[in-house]
Amino acid sequence: MNIFQIHITLRHLDPPVWRRIEVPIDIKLGRLHRVVQTAMGWTDSHLHAFRIGDLSYGIPDAEFPDETRNERNVRLNRVATNGDTFIYEYDFGDGWVHDITIELEQAADATIHYPRCIEGARACPPEDCGGPPGYTDLIEALRDSAHPRHDQMRAWAGSDFDPESFDPANVNQRLWRLR
Repeated sequence: MNIFQIHITLRHLDPPVWRRIEVPIDIKLGRLHRVVQTAMGWTDSHLHAFRIGDLSYGIPDAEFPDETRNERNVRLNRVATNGDTFIYEYDFGDGWVHDITIELEQAADATIHYPRCIEGARACPPEDCGGPPGYTDLIEALRDSAHPRHDQMRAWAGSDFDPESFDPANVNQRLWRLR
């Protein structure tokens, strides 16, 4: 079995929030969706779509007919290969756009459980914070105790939210449970 090493970066954030993960090359896009949600720290509370080339993959919805293809039937190595970059969009209202790049294809190590996160940086933004502009405002308020909304934003984000925090071991524990 071979694996892809994949780099995921949230657009429009500086400094960037990113993850590097390894997945089987034949992972179905529906499962990759769950892996991305887990690796980034999202709660899978909103709609999503993969945009690969001119095609869109996600969960087709009869109430909103469009050209979305069913992600549950498509394997990653059938639509992308080493060196390709594509988009994973999450929460169409907030507009979280992730650039996903397949950095490397290599043989799997039989002693390692895949998928796995090998590195990353910074905490995932909280759900429903208003996309990149809302997250930037949240960070500003949290960093300045004199900010007029500091206490309100701290209470909303939670006292333990640290935008600089990232723990790949924690992500891997959650990825292990996806099995």
